[in-house]
Amino acid sequence: MPPKNDRFLRALRREPVDCTPVWLMRQAGRYLPEYRATRAQAGSFLAMAKNPELACEVTLQPLRRFDLDAAILFSDILTVPDAMGLGLHFVEGEGPKFERPVRDAAAIAKLGVPDMETELRYVMDAVRTIRRELDGKVPLIGFSGSPWTLACYMVEGGGSDNYARIKALALNDPKALHALLSVNTDAVIAYLAAQRAAGAQALQVFDTWGGVLSPAMYREFSLPYLTRIARELARGEGAERTPLILFGKGNAPYLEALAASGCEGVGVDWTVTLEDAARRTGGKVALQGNLDPATLYGSPEAIRAQVGLVLDSYAAGNGGSREGHVFNLGHGMSPDMSPDHVAVLVDAVHALSARPA
Repeated sequence: MPPKNDRFLRALRREPVDCTPVWLMRQAGRYLPEYRATRAQAGSFLAMAKNPELACEVTLQPLRRFDLDAAILFSDILTVPDAMGLGLHFVEGEGPKFERPVRDAAAIAKLGVPDMETELRYVMDAVRTIRRELDGKVPLIGFSGSPWTLACYMVEGGGSDNYARIKALALNDPKALHALLSVNTDAVIAYLAAQRAAGAQALQVFDTWGGVLSPAMYREFSLPYLTRIARELARGEGAERTPLILFGKGNAPYLEALAASGCEGVGVDWTVTLEDAARRTGGKVALQGNLDPATLYGSPEAIRAQVGLVLDSYAAGNGGSREGHVFNLGHGMSPDMSPDHVAVLVDAVHALSARPA
């Protein structure tokens, strides 16, 4: 059964909608006091993410406050390498760390695709629980990190300022890095397929660190693996097809290639106008984005004005039509953003994009 509010799925199919749908990356997060309370109850981020009931609770929290057009599974992109045995943990103030990073061909050769209903059952149970609790209100988005972005964390052992270790691996032993990216791609395809089977109605791949690569390196180490996902991930056909969105921070130079990958939607950050992005992709895909998240620090009047500019920019590049646009931020929200300003943004998207009855 399609959700009662299906404008998000219709927009990804480039079909007419009554207004532009909106959801926000990191819409479940620390900017909400109820999220902070749930995290305190769980004891840690990872404990919350690995508890299907708590993951469901924080997934639904923003939908109780805001008129959002989609829910996104509360989880983390690093669940897959954690299930590969790398020992994920979070350090306060420093973010995710791996106890056992992989930095050479021998370590990479030991990696395998985890079993999705054993090592990652908690994710699938969360998807099933959220679908039940949503009761068809809005669609549920499942997600994964991209093969390249996962590899960054797996090789660096956590976040990085300069990606020295993984770029050195790319230069010194590209065969080993391709082996890592290949097993990551197999794992991402299996992971997204399992989320779809558990009930996810749309899927997004986050290539958060694709933009740190030079053009030549992006085309060697990120783009081919994103394309493999888009082409090999079974998603059904026609109106029953589960749409796939490829999002990358810093992906503006590669929009044409991403649009040709076989995905249904491309997420765009704020460093390119949607007018330019729409013209360059030529109606091959829906576009998602691309308000600068820092806009949420502005006044309500400033937020409304910037929302209007994004909506109009997309239409200008799409022959005057607003169809095929999913409104979102160009990246995720930050913990110090105001829920009141999020409400202004969501309401402005719907009001300013409403189609004539």
